[in-house]
Amino acid sequence: MNSLEYIPEEVREFFSKEGGRSLLVGGMPGTGKTTFALQLLEGLTAPERGLYLTTRVSDESLYKQFPWLKDKEMKARIVDSSRMLLDALTPPEEEQKPADPNKTRIVASSKDFLQSIGDKGLSPPSRVDRTRLRILTERMRIPEVERIYDSIETILPEKPTLVIDSVEGITGKYGVDQEDFIFTLQKDLAEHSNTNIVFVTEKSEPDPVEFLVDGVIRFRNEVFEDKRVRHMTIMKLRATEIKQPAYLVTLKDGRFRSFRPFGPVYKPGRWTPFPDTDTHYSTGIPDLDSLLGGGYAKGSYNVIEVDLNVPDDEYQLVLRPILLNFLMHERGIVAVLNGGSHSQAMKEDLARFMPEEQFDRLVRVADYFITQTNLPYVMALGRREEALRIWRANQEFLRGKDNKPIMDYTGFDTLEYLQGGEVAIKGLLEAVSHIKISNDIGVGVLKPGLKSAQEIVNMADTYLRVTDIDRRPCIYGLKPKTILYALVPDEEKGIPHVKLEPVV
Repeated sequence: MNSLEYIPEEVREFFSKEGGRSLLVGGMPGTGKTTFALQLLEGLTAPERGLYLTTRVSDESLYKQFPWLKDKEMKARIVDSSRMLLDALTPPEEEQKPADPNKTRIVASSKDFLQSIGDKGLSPPSRVDRTRLRILTERMRIPEVERIYDSIETILPEKPTLVIDSVEGITGKYGVDQEDFIFTLQKDLAEHSNTNIVFVTEKSEPDPVEFLVDGVIRFRNEVFEDKRVRHMTIMKLRATEIKQPAYLVTLKDGRFRSFRPFGPVYKPGRWTPFPDTDTHYSTGIPDLDSLLGGGYAKGSYNVIEVDLNVPDDEYQLVLRPILLNFLMHERGIVAVLNGGSHSQAMKEDLARFMPEEQFDRLVRVADYFITQTNLPYVMALGRREEALRIWRANQEFLRGKDNKPIMDYTGFDTLEYLQGGEVAIKGLLEAVSHIKISNDIGVGVLKPGLKSAQEIVNMADTYLRVTDIDRRPCIYGLKPKTILYALVPDEEKGIPHVKLEPVV
């Protein structure tokens, strides 16, 4: 995996610019700061140009939390750097004559002025600027930081990347003011020594030191439907356009991954159906089949609830494979679509991935507002006295002489609008009762605000909910109960193929 692949594009662009950049990463413990910082370190530079300073964890505890650090290249980068820095008092060092504080401050001010008017096209520096460090260490030496300066000088003029994890750990150890510490490294290393710096801090709220650095990112946790959800918010990235300020984050297997805003990537081609089992129909989403114990059980009724914040194209990520896989096994679907949906739009969507003739033959969409149609896949049910007969005749046609199973697909909002709550529930109960003693299946889409919602949930064998978090569609199960998953188009196959990525 490319370590930067799942880092937001704004952050990648921010660090791609010339010169050093500093980023302050804040958040409470357990929000993902360290994982993010380590993955940045891995992706931004070669192993020999990366430094990771931590006063909080040992090598072994790092390996336990992040198994991927045992990779040869990362091991050299993290472990060797950490040992050198944490054992900085061991090697003999030459005593340096204390610098004249007044002279040092004058030099620092002069360098800042020259930097502000200088030619940005100058060659990268070959020596580390220590002007501010001398001021910071007038009262007490900070061996780890001095070692960092020495190590960075061996890397120049190549661009080094440094992670300080955490600011509180190193400043607390030596009684150094955090603002002075960040200001020192910002000036000496980021601005004057071509070094990228990631400062990790335990603070989750705005802090006065933020004006010192080039970028600020905050991590936070929240509890969503008894599930922990991590968010990453980009507060500022100097000279970089922030297209998406908030990202949903997962830390599966000790790896950081942010989920980009949903944008469908279609790769049209005929759908190859996933196999069924003796007891279950595949949903067309292998990950979902695994969650449901093989797919949708034959003779089951299955509900998908869609939150108000979920656009149609997002919940279709789940529904489209279910319909396609059933149809491509030469089984028919009788459908009452949700409000706002249309039979022709359904055909245009699915016919990209299956033969048009097959759709016309296997799909029947109810339309209660017309009395006749030339479209083979539409049932004109405008004459109420004829509606039930037409419905049953189409069911029998789809079953054929072999009495094949069919899918009853229902948009509950349309059903409640047409029939009212009590009548709709009575009819639905009858339909579900028939399904449960057959090999048919029912699939229903439930939207918020329906009077019959609880009754529908009660009769469901499986009950999934689709929501949107930071512009990424997600799904989780209430029957069966599951963790939260992000809905992600298969990168190799493209939509309509979908994967479920655990949000942990």
